[in-house]
Amino acid sequence: MHYNTIMSQLQTFIPRHHFENLTNVYFGNRYVKKFTCWNQFTTMLYAQVKGCDSLRDIQNGFAAQSYKLYHLGLPSVKRSTLADANQTRDYRIYEKLFYKLLERCKNITPMHKFKFKNPLYSLDATVIDLCLSTFQWAKFRTTKGAIKLHYQFDNATQIPSFLVITDAKQHEITVARSFFTPIADSIYCMDKGYLDFAWLYSIDTSRAFFVTRAKDNLNYSVVGQQKPDEKKGILSDEVIELSGFYQKKDYPKNLRLVRYFDKEQEKYLTFLTNNFLLSAFTISQIYKARWQVEIFFKWIKQNLKIKTFLGTSVNAVLTQIWIAMCYFLLLAYIKYQTKYKYSLFYLHRLIKETILERLNLIDLLNVTDKNLPKIKNTEQQLDLSLY
Repeated sequence: MHYNTIMSQLQTFIPRHHFENLTNVYFGNRYVKKFTCWNQFTTMLYAQVKGCDSLRDIQNGFAAQSYKLYHLGLPSVKRSTLADANQTRDYRIYEKLFYKLLERCKNITPMHKFKFKNPLYSLDATVIDLCLSTFQWAKFRTTKGAIKLHYQFDNATQIPSFLVITDAKQHEITVARSFFTPIADSIYCMDKGYLDFAWLYSIDTSRAFFVTRAKDNLNYSVVGQQKPDEKKGILSDEVIELSGFYQKKDYPKNLRLVRYFDKEQEKYLTFLTNNFLLSAFTISQIYKARWQVEIFFKWIKQNLKIKTFLGTSVNAVLTQIWIAMCYFLLLAYIKYQTKYKYSLFYLHRLIKETILERLNLIDLLNVTDKNLPKIKNTEQQLDLSLY
């Protein structure tokens, strides 16, 4: 039986009419004769899957299997053409595509591991280093360039629910004030970098909850307390009132202060929250679950091409990052839609090894290291439609 390439099947996950609408909105194909935005996206997606380090790698990879390019609707790929497209085609096409794919993923993702039903999110940011001499627009320090990725990470789906890319000088709380919109009954977990009482009070007034780390110099008075569960590491569970004119003005209500000893890391931690319903131990575990976002950062830096770039302009860098994140969502969608039992890393590896092979994607998802060379065609087809 005849099958299209794995790459062609990946393309069918993309809502094409939405893609073309975005291209029209941002005039992506204006004055373009052959190498369209769709061709650019396909080429850069291939570069993400294969981990290409340069434009030459991409060109050589396609040239070696040029007889398969008609399946992808691609003309011959030249380095200069791709470089020009990355520099001039508006990166917002791929930013908006990321959020369109995100909407699709949210409909099929699982719940988090906690017993409570509140949506749980973690806020964080990570820095991507750049060579200052090459990326002069990304000046961070005297001899260092960088950009910063700000995330709201959904602990249930283990994918970001929003992503903002700024220069590295932008502080986390500044971005949070500008882009963050709390949802009622949700719980937001964050580190000390987000400790701004006026902003935390805006979360409270939105009828949402937060869990964060308290600073060592926090001024307060204790107005109530619960008996701690020392067997679970809870050292104290107090209701507090902030002291000091400005702190009290920014957050006029009572807060909850939980002290916890983490036996695994042998650390004493102090949490601040506006949630008085959940147990103190649950509060500590909510913050502990925030480390999922650290694992996410590590995964995308190790497996996606967002540390070495194929262009040096702002637009080229942002285009590459947004297409990388689109690829991550494609992996997540495949995993959740098909109930794939192995990790995203293994799924990424399978697709990387077979990206231009004519195989059935269903068969590919069922293979192991031992039987990868022995894949047989079947009549069963995967519904790749996102509609």
